[in-house]
Amino acid sequence: MDIGCHLPNQGPLATGEAVTTFAREADRRGIASLWVSDHVVFPRTATGSYPGGRFPHPPDKPYLEPVVTLAAAAVCTTRARLGASVFILGHRHPVVMAKMLTSIDALSNGRLICGVGVGWWKEELEILGAPYHRRGRHADEALRVFMALWSEDNPSFEGEFFRFRDLGFAPKPVQKPRPPIWVGGDSPGAFRRVVTLGDGWHATSKTPAELGEALKRLRAAADAAGRRFETIELSLRYALRDDLLAKGPQAVVDAVAEYKRLGLGHIVLEFRRDDLGRMLEILELVAGTVRPAVDRA
Repeated sequence: MDIGCHLPNQGPLATGEAVTTFAREADRRGIASLWVSDHVVFPRTATGSYPGGRFPHPPDKPYLEPVVTLAAAAVCTTRARLGASVFILGHRHPVVMAKMLTSIDALSNGRLICGVGVGWWKEELEILGAPYHRRGRHADEALRVFMALWSEDNPSFEGEFFRFRDLGFAPKPVQKPRPPIWVGGDSPGAFRRVVTLGDGWHATSKTPAELGEALKRLRAAADAAGRRFETIELSLRYALRDDLLAKGPQAVVDAVAEYKRLGLGHIVLEFRRDDLGRMLEILELVAGTVRPAVDRA
């Protein structure tokens, strides 16, 4: 199972030095992937439920724009894949977003993982012009826009929300036929999106029991769509909290290995702190102790 890490992009670490230092150190240690999560603004009110519980950042906390952050990581690393957990498809016009993502794929020489989701924060989506109550259909169209722009010589599109024709779009992604699309969420709509438009499923904040139950529903959705379940990449974002770290390295190994036994091919360990030194200490634990032990498990 590959192990990735979330980049620092918040609070006192919302700086180029923090992002590039962590990215380079993770890349040097052979971490499989580096990730961002997607917020553009933090409204002072929140309708809906954050997938990991209480949203962890106050409204005025500095938070670097995630596409830009991932681009910075692309140009200061050489091996780690680069992903989003997840880019919210309503946050940016899909033609602009397709261009930004293909640029990251080009800058990284083909290392992008395109994690996507529909989002949960009504106020943020509406500020950015997305139709909250139609965000599922809106997201499906955005993904089809990506695919047209990334793969067609003369891309055109005619949909409910987006339409274009007679345009050039270059460069195309380095990865062929396109960067892998890993869809977040576990609603029926999200699972339909995984099996019809995606290459993988990216889960968030699930216990092993919750993940096992969700995988059964995802398999049923794949069967109903005629999609071979084995063709779906399975990944999870997992918060590495201080209470678990305090129990010692073996507790972390045991927790991560339990997800490996469920069949995950990729796990993203999220241990953002406001102290870069502390993040680098945890990175050393992950790369030097946890990953080799999980490989043997």
